[in-house]
Amino acid sequence: MRNGRIQRNALKDRVIVFGRYPVPGTVKTRLIPALGGVGAADLQRQLTEKTLRTVKSWVLKYHVQVELCFEGGSRERIRRWLGYGPLVSRQGEGGLGDRMLNAFKRAFKEGARRVVLLGTDIPDLRQAHLEEAFDALNHSQLVVGPSRDGGYWLMGLERPVDVFVGIHWGREGVLEGTLQLAEQQGLKTHLLEPLNDIDTTEDLRAWRKGPLHRGPYLSVIIPTLNEEGSIRETVEKAKDPNVEVIVVDGGSRDRTRELAEASGVKVLVSGAGRSVQQNRGAGLSRGNVLLFLHADTRLPVRYVDHVFEALMPPMTAGGAFQFRTDVRISLIKAVEWVTNFRSRFLQLPYGDQALFMKKTVFDSLGGFPEVPIAEDLLLVRKLRKRGRIRVAGAQAVTSGRRWEKLGVIRTTLINYIIMAGCYLGVSPETMAPLYSIPRKGAKG
Repeated sequence: MRNGRIQRNALKDRVIVFGRYPVPGTVKTRLIPALGGVGAADLQRQLTEKTLRTVKSWVLKYHVQVELCFEGGSRERIRRWLGYGPLVSRQGEGGLGDRMLNAFKRAFKEGARRVVLLGTDIPDLRQAHLEEAFDALNHSQLVVGPSRDGGYWLMGLERPVDVFVGIHWGREGVLEGTLQLAEQQGLKTHLLEPLNDIDTTEDLRAWRKGPLHRGPYLSVIIPTLNEEGSIRETVEKAKDPNVEVIVVDGGSRDRTRELAEASGVKVLVSGAGRSVQQNRGAGLSRGNVLLFLHADTRLPVRYVDHVFEALMPPMTAGGAFQFRTDVRISLIKAVEWVTNFRSRFLQLPYGDQALFMKKTVFDSLGGFPEVPIAEDLLLVRKLRKRGRIRVAGAQAVTSGRRWEKLGVIRTTLINYIIMAGCYLGVSPETMAPLYSIPRKGAKG
């Protein structure tokens, strides 16, 4: 490092990353027409993670303190997403200038000697930019990284000064106004190289160096067989602007296929067998994330947001929803409790909890094993080896018709015999007769 300047002062230096928790529909709103609400939030997630990787890889050399000053979400959700590396604080109230000034003041009050604040939407940020910014603060009072849209992507101060008052944020002239305030206060200013931030469709297109192809974030795949009584409601609750819904019918003899087509979703025909049908739907899907939904299971409101959040933390392989049935028969609450306990702490959800994972993960696992029963359990066991299986913060409501028909105790016993058999290596074909009940009223 030049003359060792950063190393001598490192313990009193701080980098503040100003960001927003990626909630679909609330971040990168100017990009929603091009990417969709979830796609824009996913871009926010990617840019934030990229910025923090760059910052962390640099500060590890010099022990500079890192603070994530966020808006939206909560500390718990930030920690679940990003771990326990940086300090975490809220941006507080007021306009952007007020929030940045308060962040600087707090850092200096806590003993920082030099403070650099930057945003999260600068994909071309490099470690050299941070090095130059801190070095410049040894002979300048203000460091600014200009953005090519007339604003700035970084600001560094060696003492708390107000260069934010009267600035009209989100308009042209932000950089010019800031430099005028600095000149009026006699501040020596150092400018870094101009970089592009990602705020508009044009910015995104220039960064990706090509046209934008918007596809669905998520594909919901519904295998069906004689499900005319439930398919319409299941499909309607699955519809979302960020989603493609694919119904894969295994040869229904009722109006299942007709009702699904009338709902305006993609309908495929396949050989019978839930695993076969789900694999066929996955093979023709366009979403980055796959969700496998039983035809008699209803997804919760804003389920896409829950899927997005569940998949955010690192080392996450997939997820499922909390389990609930639509009947209140004796002992069913105990079944729900045990199922949710097993899902959360043993990471063994059932297929009727709407399993979801990234398509790349599903493909790498080879899809569902094409067996007559327990395809969900067999896939989950492989999925668990890839990372954590997370339970979303909402319930998927499945039909209780099997428990009503066979009884809670008998149904639960069959389920656990099948689960134990899979762990002991008993073939699904051998155990299939245990699960056989008349098709009318059975799950499709």
